[in-house]
Amino acid sequence: MMVHLNNEMANRHFTPAATLMFILLFPTQSSPDQRVIGPPQPIAAVVGDDITLPCHLEPAMSASDKTVEWTRSGLEPRFVYVWRDGVELESKKHPSYRERTSVSISGLGHGDISLKLSRVKLSDEGKYICHVPNLPQSFAELFVGFVSVPVISGININSRAVVLECESKGWYPEPEVLWLDGEGNLLSAGPTETVRGPDDLYTVSSRVTVEKRHSNSFTCRVQQNKTNHTREAHIDISGDFSSAVCIGLWLISMAFILCSLTAAFVWWKWKHRSEDRRNVRAVVPMLDCDSSTLK
Repeated sequence: MMVHLNNEMANRHFTPAATLMFILLFPTQSSPDQRVIGPPQPIAAVVGDDITLPCHLEPAMSASDKTVEWTRSGLEPRFVYVWRDGVELESKKHPSYRERTSVSISGLGHGDISLKLSRVKLSDEGKYICHVPNLPQSFAELFVGFVSVPVISGININSRAVVLECESKGWYPEPEVLWLDGEGNLLSAGPTETVRGPDDLYTVSSRVTVEKRHSNSFTCRVQQNKTNHTREAHIDISGDFSSAVCIGLWLISMAFILCSLTAAFVWWKWKHRSEDRRNVRAVVPMLDCDSSTLK
């Protein structure tokens, strides 16, 4: 809507009431229909990732000349990013977020005020608030996880079956462990053992007994449903598997025996030399005494 004022009206002074009425009828602020839109679902990240928390103005309009604030609940100071008067205010940020958060300068011109967060930490997990003054704020939930690759080993082998153990260290939050056969079917396994370390990271291990068959493969899957992250390890069990493991165990045993024998020989040699030295020290005084007697 356009308003045309003739010269006579323009030269008059508006009364306070008229001024208020003009502002109410023709506001200069953002449209009441304008909104700040955040992500529809929580964002999942892994420690060390670079991620983006989506947020934009709708309908799209430039935010370059607006104030854009990203804050996090429970944080003091609460700011993780501030854009004001056309510049980024690094000094306003919480110390742990300095030089790790940014927005796209070109994106601001189109109403994209998404937050880019670099080198994600476990402590970054929480609820973030995307805010533009005079507009309703929006929220973005961030879940942070820590993952590692599992390792499978054979710990008990006989002619018919193998006990497999899967272990994975350094997970957050606590994951679950699943065993699958070569066709992707779940296997019945023992209870998962879970240990939480002083760094709040979890170590999980699980065992399963499987029959030895020709070219039979198995998968250990460690997954965290909250962050939607999965890591897997695979192993093939065949007739040669037990032989290879037995040979490996035999080599380890032989190496241990050889090390033990070497250590025993070194100790015996050292003891023998010590006794020889003591005998020499005992003989020398006796020779000195004999020499004195002869004189």
